Amino acid sequence: MEPRISIITLGVADLARSHRFYANGLALPTTRSPSEGIVFFQTQGTTLALFPYAELAADVGPGYAEPRGKFAGITIAHNVRTRSEVDAVLAAAAAAGGQIVKQADATDWGGYSGYFADPDGYLWEVAWGAFPINDDGSLTIS
Repeated sequence: MEPRISIITLGVADLARSHRFYANGLALPTTRSPSEGIVFFQTQGTTLALFPYAELAADVGPGYAEPRGKFAGITIAHNVRTRSEVDAVLAAAAAAGGQIVKQADATDWGGYSGYFADPDGYLWEVAWGAFPINDDGSLTIS
């Protein structure tokens, strides 16, 4: 397998609401609308997709239709270039209807980060200081 993650798909309760949150609130670029049944956001390196939860569960197979708990054991990280960007991204998420679940603070690894939950409860960490960010937005992790 090549070392690449192509698409991360989030199963959402309300496709239009989630589209507004990511497209309008966080300004992620997309050419899709909820009327198409799935929305893709082009990010640097990986595409983020939104798909109705029940349809995604059915695609996976029998036994996956149960709603997940408060913490599904996964977070999505968005690393930024400056410490002040952490606060700006968290503020944008809150203004768009996201919930701040952990205020930004200094970390034990020498950085600065906080968490927000999107309208479906998916957790995003916004972090600064852990890894150098390349010009193309990718990380260098050594």
